[in-house]
Amino acid sequence: MTTKSLRLKELAKGEDRLSYGHRMCAGCGAPIIVKQVLMATDYPIIASNATGCLEVSTCISDYTSWKIPWIHSAFENAAATISGVEAMYRSLVKQKKIEDKQVKFIAFGGDGGTYDIGFQSLSGAMERGHDMMYICYDNGAYMNTGIQRSSATPFGANTTTCPAGDVIPGKLQNRKDLTRIMAAHGIPYVAQASPAHWMDLMKKVQKAFEIKGPKFMNIISPCNRGWRSRTDDAIALSKLAVDTCYWPLYEVENGVTRITVKPKEKKPLTDFLKPQGRFKHMFAPGNEWMLKQAQEQVDAVWERLQKESAAGAGENAE
Repeated sequence: MTTKSLRLKELAKGEDRLSYGHRMCAGCGAPIIVKQVLMATDYPIIASNATGCLEVSTCISDYTSWKIPWIHSAFENAAATISGVEAMYRSLVKQKKIEDKQVKFIAFGGDGGTYDIGFQSLSGAMERGHDMMYICYDNGAYMNTGIQRSSATPFGANTTTCPAGDVIPGKLQNRKDLTRIMAAHGIPYVAQASPAHWMDLMKKVQKAFEIKGPKFMNIISPCNRGWRSRTDDAIALSKLAVDTCYWPLYEVENGVTRITVKPKEKKPLTDFLKPQGRFKHMFAPGNEWMLKQAQEQVDAVWERLQKESAAGAGENAE
């Protein structure tokens, strides 16, 4: 199949495979991400969806916004579900019971259903080598069930289970780097993306679909309810996440790391934190150490990533 054009005029004419009418919050990043992913390709797609905001809001009783075959899975088994569907499909094609129509298989899950509850099935599916893609829409907490911390919650964030107060100043641990953990599985393709950089995101989806084997994409997904931000700033915040290097855009293809978008000017992390009420306490007198620690962590990750990308460029040059 030829690669689909990503010209905006042509994309606007295409069918929206996640239709309007869903009950996602106004300004939520998740449906923007799903639409960009599905819009990037004309391949037929079958998707599974872990329990979470996206699942409960896009399929209510007899009504669904999905215009593709879609399976609701529990929190913990979206990857196992779609890997089973993929295995069944390959078996039926091999037995010549169905025609191979180059169907692509995707699992969608939030960070709670991916970093934490669903990690075992995700890791297992990747290790087994299923020809599928897992996409995590990462909003940094269990937003669907009350804004509890997850292992994706960034340092300092105020959540209902690590509230900022007199005893603790929000979450005291750094977020888990799941993208690197997935790359450590040795799978063919891993990437981070942002809906603010839609062309980069959609090109990564297209590349992933042409690679046989397991793929993983981690996409930042602003949540104004949990981030305590404006309802119209999802794209602005996801762009700031990239410009501050809180959420660097890169890919790891066959073990080689490449940064795909470099900020023209690396902005201070505070530019990303200030618009979010969950970090308000970090700007209070006496908490300067928190801002310093958060910045140092981001700087360290960005420096390491640049070295890995430079090393990868050197390998390709050879």
